[in-house]
Amino acid sequence: MNSSVINSSLLLNQTTPSSGRLPWYQFDVCKEAPSGFVFYYAVKVFNLVVGFPANMIVMWQVLQKKTDSSTSDIFIFNLAIFDAYFCLMTPIELVNRLLLNDDRIWYFQRFAYGIKDVTPLFLTCICLDRYVAVVHPIVFTGIRDNKIRVAFSLLVWALALAYALSKSIVGVDSTTSIFTGLILSAFIIMVFCNLSIIWVLRKSVVGKEEMHPMKKKAFRMVSIILAIIVFNYLPPVALFPFTAHYSFLAFKCQISVIAFSIMDLSCSIEPLLYMSKMEKMTGFANIPCSCWNNPSK
Repeated sequence: MNSSVINSSLLLNQTTPSSGRLPWYQFDVCKEAPSGFVFYYAVKVFNLVVGFPANMIVMWQVLQKKTDSSTSDIFIFNLAIFDAYFCLMTPIELVNRLLLNDDRIWYFQRFAYGIKDVTPLFLTCICLDRYVAVVHPIVFTGIRDNKIRVAFSLLVWALALAYALSKSIVGVDSTTSIFTGLILSAFIIMVFCNLSIIWVLRKSVVGKEEMHPMKKKAFRMVSIILAIIVFNYLPPVALFPFTAHYSFLAFKCQISVIAFSIMDLSCSIEPLLYMSKMEKMTGFANIPCSCWNNPSK
């Protein structure tokens, strides 16, 4: 066993024409410890019931903004599209996994998981955008043109489609090393950006009794985002390099299933965070540079 098992590891060996109906716990050996798959299906249903409408609301809110829009809204909108699509695939996946086991449908499922694998790139773009706005405000004033962000979004779309098609048609193994490098790089960049933002915000109020209200909101938001990044993406980053030390039962039936289910929860957590907090922070990335350079303002 090695680290080649990725988010769509749940899809491996699922396309044999004569395999017939699959057990709901995926592998026969998993009947001894099916709790991981119980959690997996619960997350799937939660994402469909909560995540899909939440992402649709996020897209609607971004489109309805007339003023005070954030420079990160382009990335947030595209991230919501990816997450909504992944949530919408839930009924098809459950029916095929539990009843049909149709080879043709597995191609669409692998494609959906390929799209989900690339969603951290949009979250990384959001973190980088805020990092430049707070840590390098002078540079930020020169790159406020949304054409730059549209170009980055198109690049992510191109990478996502190429990756998902490769995973769907060629197979899961064709994207193993790409996913490993992507998730590790994205995790490191996001953590670095958010820690840097927190450091700058804390440093700007050294010696003062309290933080500026706008900076206080920004600090809370970034802290929440950092916590979600660690919660959703740390498990696969921390666990999968050591897959050789796990038994087949432990890894296939519990560790990988639960770790990827937690990653999939980001489909619901991210839009819920946006709806509850982002509305109050629409001006965060657009705060004038003088505000960051002079904490007394």
